[in-house]
Amino acid sequence: MLTIGQLAAYAGVTVRAVRHYHQVGLLPEPERDASGYRRYGAMAVVSLVKIRTLANAGVPLSQIGRMLEADASTFAEAVQRIDDHLRDEIERLETSRRQIAQLAAGDSLALPPEVGSYLDRLREIGASERMVQSERDGWILLAARWPDRVSAFMPDKLAQLDDPRLVQLYRLLSEIFEGDAADDPRLEEVADIMAGLAEQAYAAGETDFGEMASDDLTFDLLDAFAVETDPRAQRLVDLMRKRGWSGWNRLERLGD
Repeated sequence: MLTIGQLAAYAGVTVRAVRHYHQVGLLPEPERDASGYRRYGAMAVVSLVKIRTLANAGVPLSQIGRMLEADASTFAEAVQRIDDHLRDEIERLETSRRQIAQLAAGDSLALPPEVGSYLDRLREIGASERMVQSERDGWILLAARWPDRVSAFMPDKLAQLDDPRLVQLYRLLSEIFEGDAADDPRLEEVADIMAGLAEQAYAAGETDFGEMASDDLTFDLLDAFAVETDPRAQRLVDLMRKRGWSGWNRLERLGD
């Protein structure tokens, strides 16, 4: 006959675990002998090993008691349900691992790799890291709303960076937003470039966003994000309105 310590050691668990199994009703607690000690027999060892095996396999303690009492068919069904649950949990954890890996990847967080390539191109043309990060976060807003469409935007966005005016725009904005001037006079030059690009896009029909154009909330969020990132963006919005254009990300000709 075994003491509780001997029982625990034989079955490969802790004494604390044995006592917990007593408390939850999984393992019957024997009567004390004449010397005041509880003694465990072979049946207790067998039961404890079964409990330990099921618990180590991920079976909740609340289900172990029923499984120990089940017939072969019922036991097999319970094992299958547990296996299905564990498979789902593994898939969830693998998804979490991929997401955690993206956290370390910086630009790829919540974005397809095509956007990462575009952001790298912005760095190559001289955009500041602050400018790139703001651009990245703006794309996160778009990807949250249109996850299946963002990648399709990238070829055109990359092609646009071949335009020297757009390169100059990013460089100017980078310099302005890195500085401290509340009303940098170079914002006038930025507004002129943006108005010229808007005029060209409007003439080519490139300002038509199709059904996306009716999604006011997303474009409002993008405009608000620009101002929240740097309040001077509001000054640029005002300058664009003077040049006949509204908004920041969805430029529309005023009066149309």
